[in-house]
Amino acid sequence: MSTTDVGNFRSLAAGREATAEPEAAAAGAAVNGPAWSNMKAPDARSQQSAAVAVTNGRRALKVFLSNPNALFGTGFLVFVILVALAAPILYPDDPLSMVGRPFLWPGQNSAYPLGTDSLGRDVLAGILHGSRISLFVGLMATALGLTFGVLVGSTAGYFGGWIDDLLVRLVEIFQTLPSFVLLVVLVAIAQPSATTVTLAIAVISWPTVARLTRAEFRAIREKDFVMAARSLGYGHARIIFREILPNALPPIIVTSSVMVATAILMESALSFMGLGDPNVVSWGSMIGTGRELVRTAWYLTALPGLAIVFTVLALNLIGDGLNDALNPRFSQDR
Repeated sequence: MSTTDVGNFRSLAAGREATAEPEAAAAGAAVNGPAWSNMKAPDARSQQSAAVAVTNGRRALKVFLSNPNALFGTGFLVFVILVALAAPILYPDDPLSMVGRPFLWPGQNSAYPLGTDSLGRDVLAGILHGSRISLFVGLMATALGLTFGVLVGSTAGYFGGWIDDLLVRLVEIFQTLPSFVLLVVLVAIAQPSATTVTLAIAVISWPTVARLTRAEFRAIREKDFVMAARSLGYGHARIIFREILPNALPPIIVTSSVMVATAILMESALSFMGLGDPNVVSWGSMIGTGRELVRTAWYLTALPGLAIVFTVLALNLIGDGLNDALNPRFSQDR
């Protein structure tokens, strides 16, 4: 073979190799498929979870808005909140000040639409300002009780073991004591004030939230998405607050509405017994002041009592509506 033939042979071999390389690359791409540009699997899962949460939220809102009882309760509660906010504007003076003749019946004097009490204080001003105290105590006591109860219940339900045993014993200690008796003792020991009453109600209300949260966490902590979060190396705090807690919120939200109503009733009972804040007017204190005059001036107890009844009823209707909206079985049936 001549030198020229050898050169031609080498050129032909090099050309075949150059042609084979793109063909092999194309074949590999056809087998393996196109490269995925977004390799952040946790981010994709988070976006999918967010989309599912938005869909469930819209469905729950639709079910809630289709419930007439829940709409009535929400409307009345919004009315009470607006009245509480407008009370200092409508009646800027002290509601405990004597402004008229005692025992004016409702409608007897246009200046006092709901009449006056035994000391000549405006009943309407007392009801409007009393809504501020009742809502403040109910909402703040519920917020504090929920915060502490969720922290204790989530810790016990997630970790289990001796931590669970210790926290469960703590909850059982509080639940073995009569709730209202403990409330009276706590308020009697401390100086009666709106802040003291709020803290005392929060102390006796958190065990219920703790047991509910613990039960939800024990049922959810072994789910597949929690195990996936652990395998990805997420910390305990992130798993508790971003993975498990959002899935355990529906029953807690329903319970919170009932807790607000219960807190309002407890504050009214304390004020009725004379253990409320003496420097402010509340619905319970108005009932307590007029209880000795039920036969001669029944409106002094009936009007603030009706305010308590309708407010608590509104909160219970909202709780029932939330239960129907957030319960998966009810929402799917609808």
